[in-house]
Amino acid sequence: MDDREFVAKSDACLGRVAKWLEDFDPDDVDYATADGSVTLEFPDGAKFILSRQSATKQVWLAAGSRGYHYNYDTARDTWVDDKTATNYIGGLRKRSARNRSSGGVRVALQAGFA
Repeated sequence: MDDREFVAKSDACLGRVAKWLEDFDPDDVDYATADGSVTLEFPDGAKFILSRQSATKQVWLAAGSRGYHYNYDTARDTWVDDKTATNYIGGLRKRSARNRSSGGVRVALQAGFA
């Protein structure tokens, strides 16, 4: 994937996450966008950051003290974890539901969100 395609694919990923978060009550999960990132903030102050990493052509999720790296899978047309092959949506949902510091907020995906 060349640099232009990477930026387009990663921006689309981050844009979909930001669009999806618009429907959540800010008391449950708030978010902010910046160039190449989406930051989720939970009621107890915990933060998750989904960000574009141009040098490695990956999207990273920083969740608590852990980091997860996602590569673009052209066959699946999604970003997948470089260790588990879970897509980024599943990773975000799993981390937010299980992470105690997030207050156990379950980020339930809307139908059609991929």
